[in-house]
Amino acid sequence: MDDYFFENYVRDCKVVKEKSSFLEIYNFSDGEIYFDMGALPESEFQNFLERKGVFEPQKSNTGAVIVSGMRLVLQLNASDPETFTTKHISYAHADYIDMVRKLRLPFQGIEGSSCVGPFFWAALDQDDNNPNMQIITRKSDVRKKGLTRGWELMLSHNFRSAITSGYAKGTPSSGLERMLEDHLRACSAHVAHPLVLPTILVAHDLDSSMDDKQRLARQWLRRLEHAITDRNEIDEKERYRNFDLDEMNRELVECHSQVLWKRPQAYVDTLDEMGKAMEKFWSARERLLRAGLLTANPADADAVTIKLDKVYRSLTSRHDFFRQKLKGIRHYAHTTVARLDVQRAALYNIIAQKESKLNLEIAQHQRLLALASKRDNQSMKALSVVGAIFLPATYLASLFSMTFFNFQPGGNGANGTGDGSDGGGPIVAPTLWVYFALTIPLTLLVLAALVWWDRSREKKLADEEREAAETLPDLERRVETLLRERRTGFNSLEPIRSDSI
Repeated sequence: MDDYFFENYVRDCKVVKEKSSFLEIYNFSDGEIYFDMGALPESEFQNFLERKGVFEPQKSNTGAVIVSGMRLVLQLNASDPETFTTKHISYAHADYIDMVRKLRLPFQGIEGSSCVGPFFWAALDQDDNNPNMQIITRKSDVRKKGLTRGWELMLSHNFRSAITSGYAKGTPSSGLERMLEDHLRACSAHVAHPLVLPTILVAHDLDSSMDDKQRLARQWLRRLEHAITDRNEIDEKERYRNFDLDEMNRELVECHSQVLWKRPQAYVDTLDEMGKAMEKFWSARERLLRAGLLTANPADADAVTIKLDKVYRSLTSRHDFFRQKLKGIRHYAHTTVARLDVQRAALYNIIAQKESKLNLEIAQHQRLLALASKRDNQSMKALSVVGAIFLPATYLASLFSMTFFNFQPGGNGANGTGDGSDGGGPIVAPTLWVYFALTIPLTLLVLAALVWWDRSREKKLADEEREAAETLPDLERRVETLLRERRTGFNSLEPIRSDSI
């Protein structure tokens, strides 16, 4: 079943070419260590897999034999944008199948191309007489700036030869090349244990940059706290110069993203799986020792066991150290996220208060506009005043034009014909003063009444405007108090009782 799924997955994959290289480490019985790393052209690819030609097993000058080693096919500094995309391989289909079969790598590795990291899996193959421990570990990030990033490692450790064969690929950001050239070279004497290289990879991911990221996020948080809630725990030169709500919101999101960088629990789970793999390796080796399938010389087996036990204890202690370190980072990040949530809630309250204040200001302006409109509507009073001035005179003129009065002796009265032939022109009646005596006081009375009414109205409008301006701050305080009470559940307007202290 594994063979079928393996070849079926490989045939469905798209090939992207990457440059290849190799790594060989051999530990000899006399303590000598052979380390070689170089380019692997296509013409030598099959020779490396079959250990032929220049890749024949190395021999010591002193006649010592190989007791452990590591042989890896490498693709370092992988640069194709799709190199870590699902269903993409970096060798031709036939070459990839040959590499997996001849190095006895896990068939499930091709299915793991869709896994995002960190991912770790380990198991024994089905060969009971000459078993291999197979390991898959991988970390692949999502696409960033048009490129996929990460690394993957497939290993197969043969218990009889104590040689670990494998395939490793990584992009430049993974640092895989430096880990192999520096760290693995320094640990060459310990490659008899198959978990050495995976531990080096995890140690690289859990270096000091992970702690530094959390410290920078906490410092970033303090700056945000100072800007949002005026918490004075930073140097004055680190403070934000301008408090901009959009900027604060972006800063909170970016800070939160930095806190969530490299989730600690994912690495704790990876370390747990590595611990299980170490137990599988040790129990399988003891079973093979009891069956006499590893070596015919018990003395050699005991010496190797002692060395492996030291490596096992070293790896175990390092894994425990990483777990404790990750626990500290997890608690530290949890506190940072909780404080970020508090600042985000405070920022939302500030935004709500500003919106409420803005709504109050809009309502105030609308009220003032209404009062101004009411005042402008009274501009028609000029017409009313003009009408009031002429209305009494018009009324009295109409009144005195009635037949009850006759101020022209030659007019239409009883003593004249109305054509002016009875001698004499128009005569002003001596009673004309009555018209002015009544018209002028009445006009002044009406004007006085209008002036009094207008001043009363102006005073009332001024009082309304002053009341609106004076009540706005008090209304804002009441709204802020109600918002604070709703947020905290505490009525700040109620006095504190002495018996409640």
